[in-house]
Amino acid sequence: MSYMFQPGFLGTRAPFFMDFVTLIVAFLPLLVGVAISFARHRKYGLHSTVQTLIFIVSVVVVGYFEYGVRLGGGYEAFVQGTHVSHNYLLAVLILHILISVITLGIWASTLVSARRSSARGGLLPGPDSESHKKAGIRSFIGIALTSLTGIWLYLLLFVF
Repeated sequence: MSYMFQPGFLGTRAPFFMDFVTLIVAFLPLLVGVAISFARHRKYGLHSTVQTLIFIVSVVVVGYFEYGVRLGGGYEAFVQGTHVSHNYLLAVLILHILISVITLGIWASTLVSARRSSARGGLLPGPDSESHKKAGIRSFIGIALTSLTGIWLYLLLFVF
């Protein structure tokens, strides 16, 4: 796993795994937007499959990220090279963690409730469609905010 800590490919001080995760996080709203477009075009099965796949890959990527951070020495090791105030950095980190954990819960809940509705024989569109759409919008907003705060953290840690 030493490749994780080789220099990254984005031209910053970040190790490879940080560049990799940041790239995925940056494209996540776009990928989810594509999955949402499938539902808008009434390709509900494809929408469901792609959303579930993106969710699973996202959870795996978060696990990879957490593994890399722990193996790399934790938060303290990664703040060593930044010139940004540690209080400011910590506030942004806490905001990012809050948004991402809440988003993960909303997104997972949206997927589970959609699966349950489908298992009950729910036709699409159906009685649960409006609440699913609202939950999906909340999930998407959370994903976009998670992406933005993740990129913000990356810039604070490895660029400034």
